[in-house]
Amino acid sequence: MRTGGRVAVWAAVMVTAAAAVTGCGGSVSDSGGTDAKKLVLVPGVANEPFYISMQCGAQAQAEQLGYSFDTQAPTQFDASLQTPVLTGVIAGKPGAILIAPAHAQAMASPIKQAKDAGIKVIEVDTALEDTSIALSSISSDNTKGGELAAQTLAKLVGDRGPVLVINTKAGTSTTDQRAQGFEAELKNHPGMTSLGVQYNNNEAAQAASIVTATLAAHPDLAGIFATNLSSAEGAATGLRNAGKLGQVKLVGFDASPKQVQDLKDGTIQALIAQNPGDIGKQGVDQAVAALEGKPLTRTIRTDMIAITQDSLATNEQYFYKSKC
Repeated sequence: MRTGGRVAVWAAVMVTAAAAVTGCGGSVSDSGGTDAKKLVLVPGVANEPFYISMQCGAQAQAEQLGYSFDTQAPTQFDASLQTPVLTGVIAGKPGAILIAPAHAQAMASPIKQAKDAGIKVIEVDTALEDTSIALSSISSDNTKGGELAAQTLAKLVGDRGPVLVINTKAGTSTTDQRAQGFEAELKNHPGMTSLGVQYNNNEAAQAASIVTATLAAHPDLAGIFATNLSSAEGAATGLRNAGKLGQVKLVGFDASPKQVQDLKDGTIQALIAQNPGDIGKQGVDQAVAALEGKPLTRTIRTDMIAITQDSLATNEQYFYKSKC
């Protein structure tokens, strides 16, 4: 009788515990105890219009598909800051993580911890060099974006003169690919010469200093390709300080509200705009496919477009958002 009582008590405890787990975590998958209905986006940095636009696209798609969605972002685009954010997300055991790695090598080990915890990993925007960790990578074709930037700048400078590339941080997969695509396309324009690629450590002030130094050594500088927002902002400041705005043609990447305004004002002559909302949407689609045991696409490339003052009015769908 005592044995039977213990069995009854034990059974009751097990039922109660199971109910508690389900109540706290929602639907829990069989692999790793993760919440199979929870998605978390870890973008490269907080409060950046590109990533806000990505979040908007991802959040809308997650809601439509019946999944909960959260975003946790570092305050700067830095692997040392993104790692503890990711660690906290992993501890929450979501079913899938959408992440824009802040460094192609340094984030490999932290992201692998998510994979080892049974969490589905989808790369959005940036990617690791190690292709064995994430299940899918969604981004713009950044190499082609760089090629498009070179073609656009060539038209602006009349296919002649020295040009400079200002990049953010070495090891950032997306911007490195843009610079590589630009340099490769430049070979098809023999009247133009490359002054190489310089890095601004994602600091606008440093990009301004690079422009100042370059103009001192090359007063005939014809054009600049800035691979990201901080590079473009800093380059514009450097040109403004030198009285060269509009004379030295500037092509930027992305279409945040400030960049669009700079294009309208003539501070920048062209923008290469991505479609971050679509990257977020497709990232959710791949995460859900992984969680539901459906086929995935390993690599997805989204479209880009070159926008000049003449084409601003017809390309508003590519302008990035400051809030959802």
